[in-house]
Amino acid sequence: MKKTTKVVLALCATLGLGGCSMDVEDLNRLSADTFEQSPTRATAISAASGLLIGHRTGMATQNGYVSMLGVIGRESYVLDTADPRYVGEMLAGNSLDPGSPAFGGNFWTGPYANIRNANTLLNALDKVPGISEAEKQAFRGFAKTIQALDFLVIINTRDTSGAPIDVNRPIGSDLAPIESKERVLAHIAQLLDEAQAHLKAGGEAFPFPLSTGFVDFDTGDKMSIPSFIQFNRAIKARVDVYRKDWNQALLDLSESFIDPTGSYDKGVYHAFGTGSGDTVNELNDTDIFVHPAVIDEAEAQEADPTKKDDRVLRKVKLAKEPRKWQGVGSSYTFNHYPAATSKLPIIRNEELILLRAEANLALGNIGPAAEDINAIRVTSGKLAPLAGEQTAATLLDELLEQRRYSLLFEGGHRWIDMRRYERLNQLPIDVAGHRVHERFPIPIAEMDARQ
Repeated sequence: MKKTTKVVLALCATLGLGGCSMDVEDLNRLSADTFEQSPTRATAISAASGLLIGHRTGMATQNGYVSMLGVIGRESYVLDTADPRYVGEMLAGNSLDPGSPAFGGNFWTGPYANIRNANTLLNALDKVPGISEAEKQAFRGFAKTIQALDFLVIINTRDTSGAPIDVNRPIGSDLAPIESKERVLAHIAQLLDEAQAHLKAGGEAFPFPLSTGFVDFDTGDKMSIPSFIQFNRAIKARVDVYRKDWNQALLDLSESFIDPTGSYDKGVYHAFGTGSGDTVNELNDTDIFVHPAVIDEAEAQEADPTKKDDRVLRKVKLAKEPRKWQGVGSSYTFNHYPAATSKLPIIRNEELILLRAEANLALGNIGPAAEDINAIRVTSGKLAPLAGEQTAATLLDELLEQRRYSLLFEGGHRWIDMRRYERLNQLPIDVAGHRVHERFPIPIAEMDARQ
């Protein structure tokens, strides 16, 4: 990562966590060195809360993680007539520009800055006065879980290009080597397992508040650590599936909050707010449109064949005005982020059920996989259950299609899934000469620093 002389923990005196305001010490001018040498309980709490905010940064902007991965994965368009790069580079370019921080270099500096802030907190914990050993373990488990999420953003966007993992080094030291995708995913899994061990020794509740995005688990300003462990295991199950560690995925899912008969929307979310110092959800931007294939390729409902998959009806609406730009166009916008304060899923119960289906399918457990896929079809899509005998091949096609609609425009899942199964060539090409990018490039500044 780019060498700097000082790391700033980007927090402010009154920091809004999506409607959960907290009074925290002003760290705007506090360097990492100062914090590590003389931390206080208040600054440690501020730093921990700041990690959740840091991970949220860039998730729900027009050129953020959900939007840009949605464009590449043909879930969405950004038809901003003031900026042709959303089509000219994201859809039509031969390659993404590693020198452009908004169209190619995204999702690198921000996550690594947050990972370094987490390391700063971890390095300082033993020097914090007035904090118990159990509380330190709670801090460690939380920080490492957030680090895992940040590393996941990095490797989801870089894929086989890999990424550095040994980044807890002093400022000015040699740069960490770029590791393979497999090594990065293994590191993420290890972080989550270490976090789980810390959390189990961390008592019952965190000594700091979390955002309202965790409200499905606990009310008030304190989340129970046992509930957070379930969230940790849910993320670990996603990573297990990416690593094709199918048996481990089933084990971690059994320790998560998976509930086949419960609300599919139960989960952990990024929360947003309009208060001072907070961030809004920009995924309802008027320039963001639905890719027409999402509507055209959706199945009809079982009870009323004139209606499309119920997930489409819930998540998509007619645009006030259709728009066409540079040869592509759409008449639909998204409906599941209607306000600046709409929550963005980090992981939901519906995804967990689909992860279980995927793991069972890979292990040859056709019956359980089909049962979970059918449950999603019927409950979430109002579609007819699958008819006839299913094979592993037909069920995999079906699984990817159900993930497409269940996780539509929530976190780049369509692009990541089709790449995992070497099916990017099945994504629609809108205009002759367009292409589907396989990964974001490592930023040129990063590569130049390694010369």
